[in-house]
Amino acid sequence: MNLGLLQLNSTVGDFAANRRNLLAGYEKACARGAEFVLAPELFLCGYPPRDLLLRADFVNTSLATLADTAKSIGKIPLCVGYVDQNPDRPGRALYNSAAVLQNGKIIWRTHKCLLPTYDVFDEDRYFEPAKTVAPFEFNGRKLGITICEDIWNDQDFWPERLYRRDPIKELVAQGAQAIVNISASPWHDGKERVRLEMLQRVARDEAVPLAYVNLTGANDELIFDGHSVVLNQRGEALALGKGFAEDLLVVDWAADSPTPKVEWPAREQQLFAALSLGIRDYVGKCGFQSAIVGLSGGIDSALVAVLAAEALGPDQVMGVSLPARYSSQGSLSDAAALAKNLGIRYEVLPIETVFQSVEQQLAKVFAGTKPNEAEENIQSRLRGVTLMALSNKFGALVLTTGNKSEMAVGYCTLYGDMCGALAPLADVFKMDVYKISRWVNRECETIPAASLTKPPSAELRPNQKDQDSLPAYEILDQILDAYVVQNLSKPEIIARGFEAAVVNDVINKITFSEYKRRQAAPGLKVSPRAFGIGRRIPIAQRFRTSK
Repeated sequence: MNLGLLQLNSTVGDFAANRRNLLAGYEKACARGAEFVLAPELFLCGYPPRDLLLRADFVNTSLATLADTAKSIGKIPLCVGYVDQNPDRPGRALYNSAAVLQNGKIIWRTHKCLLPTYDVFDEDRYFEPAKTVAPFEFNGRKLGITICEDIWNDQDFWPERLYRRDPIKELVAQGAQAIVNISASPWHDGKERVRLEMLQRVARDEAVPLAYVNLTGANDELIFDGHSVVLNQRGEALALGKGFAEDLLVVDWAADSPTPKVEWPAREQQLFAALSLGIRDYVGKCGFQSAIVGLSGGIDSALVAVLAAEALGPDQVMGVSLPARYSSQGSLSDAAALAKNLGIRYEVLPIETVFQSVEQQLAKVFAGTKPNEAEENIQSRLRGVTLMALSNKFGALVLTTGNKSEMAVGYCTLYGDMCGALAPLADVFKMDVYKISRWVNRECETIPAASLTKPPSAELRPNQKDQDSLPAYEILDQILDAYVVQNLSKPEIIARGFEAAVVNDVINKITFSEYKRRQAAPGLKVSPRAFGIGRRIPIAQRFRTSK
């Protein structure tokens, strides 16, 4: 059987556009000889719809779109994800479902069994799990059609399983001769490798061919990488979809011609592709075309500008330098050089005069106090005011430039450098910013060398350096990874050889900065655990980890 996999990009709530995209892909797959076509999970409504699912008009539009889509489907079946209603009570009102469409009708439906509630997922909030599963019979062959998480519970692959059921084994026990999985699986660093290994293990253990179609694109914080795959019963890849791009695969399941061993791109390349896609879709799906980046001459703003130029095109990016009394000439020249290398519009808008005016305004009430971060942060907030004025005037979104290391410990200014619509680097540690930037410069010097080599500084006071108040980033990032991503306790981190006083200071900074992060722009998720919807920590709380 020739199987068609539609690795497509959908927009949450844009039913008409999603349907057009789906039908265009279906026609292409049919023209290339597909006999059965697959599309991703919840594709018609977009993923994740979150609390739009609580709106009756949203659900009704989803069902109407499914019915309209079925009318355009001919003799070649299409399997697509959608939202279905659950008529039974007690129970949640909806199902996360898949429908098979053929000859103008909906000929078969199935529902998702395993509903994830970890990390960014909250499907149990909306959906009722399927109580039973059964294969779908097509041309005398039994297909086990599953939805995303249903395939992520193999007892031989995972040392600890989250669910008692394994829908794959249930389907195979009922005679399923092949497994299909339609998915909307968000990406994080390295997930494409783990996912493929897991799918290969399932195919080998059950001795059945397997087809997996994944969403691509980005919706809010989440990035979907695609990498759809078709495997034979030995777990060998017959075809692998592109990463971070739409793709169409038409594969003969019976062909015994596996591809050579999969060679993944460099980690830095994957991160760059993910972040660029995240910017492009966030800007575009929010109804905008262009972006503004405050260029400090440092490495973070440089990388954000490179990503924006790649995502939107250089003509849709404005770089803005906002110097004040502590800005070095090197920072200005590095910002200008970067803008020239990228071919983006570049503006220099000094804030020193306005800074002096605010100092005069506050002189009386600040009299008798020692200068501190209150005065320093005025500069950052004036930069935020200027960037947001440009955003309002030109209809361009401001991209904030803070990285995960800074966001973790509060080394950022509310209503200052945190101003903006999207924080592309909010889930990228500082040392990874350097790694990605060096990858950007692998063939030519796009990012000025000085931005990569000079000590990081916010330049809010004379000779300021990040390491005046923070551990070296090489140390800080390891502690942050252990505490935030791996969720280790203070004693466990200290046991890894880190100085107790440093660990204690870093964890305190993380805890006290929660209120800042709650007010931050959404960030693109590229790690297993990011700040945002996947890490829900109370702001007003007094728990402190043990010594």
